[in-house]
Amino acid sequence: RWVLSLECKGSRNFMSALRRAVEVDFKDKDKYKSQGLYLLTTGIPDQETHTVSAYVAEACRGLDLQLHVCLFSVTEGTDSSGIIPARYANPRETANAFKEIVQAANGRFHWFGEAGIFESDDITSIISEIEKAKNYSQKCAFLVESLKQRS
Repeated sequence: RWVLSLECKGSRNFMSALRRAVEVDFKDKDKYKSQGLYLLTTGIPDQETHTVSAYVAEACRGLDLQLHVCLFSVTEGTDSSGIIPARYANPRETANAFKEIVQAANGRFHWFGEAGIFESDDITSIISEIEKAKNYSQKCAFLVESLKQRS
């Protein structure tokens, strides 16, 4: 219930937020093999992608940490706050930037909007597994048919 009382606020100063998250001593970090951070965002970080990627790669390597990004694309013109971000990118450029950052962190990327899911590493993995299973099933069916024909 407490989540419902939260209000969206802050900036796109990704480096500041990430530093704050990774440079504190994680509670009970010795009890767990790995840890993950989830970034829920609607826009590109203020900092350049290569700078963020380099920092993320270094930070995640030292902590066995993964960064996962959930990018929500808001329909154009729905931001009534009038605040212009320090750095602008269209939705595709934003997605590409976060995909690069996530790769540096060995994490997963998910991109969705009001219309549904645009891209998701998890869904891509599931589809890949389904395709492998389908191909395996077809090979098995072909093998069974060839054995039947020999009999």
